[in-house]
Amino acid sequence: MGCKNCCSICLQCLFGYETNVMLVINNKGVGALFRLIQFLIIAYVAVYVCWVQRAYQDTDSVISSVSTKVKGNILTNSSAAGVHVWDVPEYVIPPQGENTFFVLTNVIPTLGQRQSKCPEIPSEVTKCESDSDCKEGYSEVHGNGVQTGRCVQYSDTIKTCEVQAWCPLENDTVIPKPALLGAAEDFTVLIKNNVQYPKFKFRKRNILHHINSTYLKNCTFDRKTDPHCPIFRLGDMVTEAGEDFSVMALKGGIIGIFIDWNCDLDFPERFCIPKYSFSRLDNKNPENNVAPVKCLWLNTYHVVPELLQVTAVCDWVMLTCMKDRDLYAKHKFIHLNQNGDSVPLVS
Repeated sequence: MGCKNCCSICLQCLFGYETNVMLVINNKGVGALFRLIQFLIIAYVAVYVCWVQRAYQDTDSVISSVSTKVKGNILTNSSAAGVHVWDVPEYVIPPQGENTFFVLTNVIPTLGQRQSKCPEIPSEVTKCESDSDCKEGYSEVHGNGVQTGRCVQYSDTIKTCEVQAWCPLENDTVIPKPALLGAAEDFTVLIKNNVQYPKFKFRKRNILHHINSTYLKNCTFDRKTDPHCPIFRLGDMVTEAGEDFSVMALKGGIIGIFIDWNCDLDFPERFCIPKYSFSRLDNKNPENNVAPVKCLWLNTYHVVPELLQVTAVCDWVMLTCMKDRDLYAKHKFIHLNQNGDSVPLVS
């Protein structure tokens, strides 16, 4: 008989189904604890998770394209090159670059070059004392031509190996000062930037809706008066990067133009606008100078599971710490038998 009861209890446990029972207890302590925990969870989710961390948002990487158009002309008059008007095809090299553009700012003129024989530029490997120091047919990797085997006078005090090359040779150690195209600081560049966030099917360009052709013909980027103008003066960009254009123009340098699209799409599209910044990227140390968006979107954050844990905490306090815990347990857990009678599981 004991074995039969044991089997019956096991079957009841195996095939029994538990359902929640709504038990309303008029206890100010448990009720206050319940509401306090609820408030703390809601405050945590609303203030820290949603407001501070913005955990309900999603992000996407940007697909971006950039095109540039430089404008400006310069008239130069030098003893070596004479009078010359420089236009865009001459000083923008190459005409089209991938997310880059190059502007010529200085020139070392070497006029009248032709195929002939001339002394090599002095260096540790090209200086000589006699013809035996030069090797006919030898081409130095960093040289300017092919040696003829003769040691000739480069200056009153220096001899170098003669080379077959384009003569006279260019001497890049003598740099014109000031830079020949120093007035290039007044050149302007129009930057067109299109961005796309595929996950959110969002597209935009840096030429904003309120910008028209009339505005573009007259505006130049200024952080205070025209922060949305996509036309930039070269001198202003170099200045914002903390550099002096006249100094940088002598030997050149690399300026990075950063377009920041950090958009929060919780807000209307008109608030998604680019921000520009500039920085020098190359090493300007003359001893070591060999010539880089995030978008947010609404995402579901699950608060309900956190709130459900409040009931479990309050039930534990009610059944463990309260003086009437036995009474609460008697009404909390009820077993319904096949005869329709409800029997408390705790006596």
